[in-house]
Amino acid sequence: MKLKKASSGPEKIPIDMTPMIDCVFQLIIFFMLTLKIRANEGDFNINMPLGAGVGQSAELPPIKVRLEANPDGTLRSVGLGRQSLGNDARAFGLLNQEVLGLVGRPGAAFSKDIEVEIDADYELHYQHVVSAMTACTGRLDPKTKEPIRFVEKIKFAPPRPKKPE
Repeated sequence: MKLKKASSGPEKIPIDMTPMIDCVFQLIIFFMLTLKIRANEGDFNINMPLGAGVGQSAELPPIKVRLEANPDGTLRSVGLGRQSLGNDARAFGLLNQEVLGLVGRPGAAFSKDIEVEIDADYELHYQHVVSAMTACTGRLDPKTKEPIRFVEKIKFAPPRPKKPE
């Protein structure tokens, strides 16, 4: 009777990768099917200034929003037309209400023709410009959490020269 030689170490067991690859593909398919795609936050239709001498494309005059900055870039005041709305977080809430008052009701037929022109100081922090854009475009419905649009078009006034110190 012949005996097998004693092996010098443990035998290698082959690992079958096929079941693991199947599980990975099933997980990928599961996550793809359960993904809910939402509209991007901050998706604004913005018209940048074209240059001096170019006329308005809309028949209605734009709603003018003025954002003034302190020398350090903080917000000094928010204005709508000639009306001052303040310089804190409530000012953007007031701006939202005033724009809604000028537009009438959200989704009106002429609301797509209304333009908001934001005139911000050169040294103003960007977060205040974004807050003004958000306040002008609309708000979230408190019940459904869906956005209600007031204005579709936002443009920026040509930049003012930096103030000498």
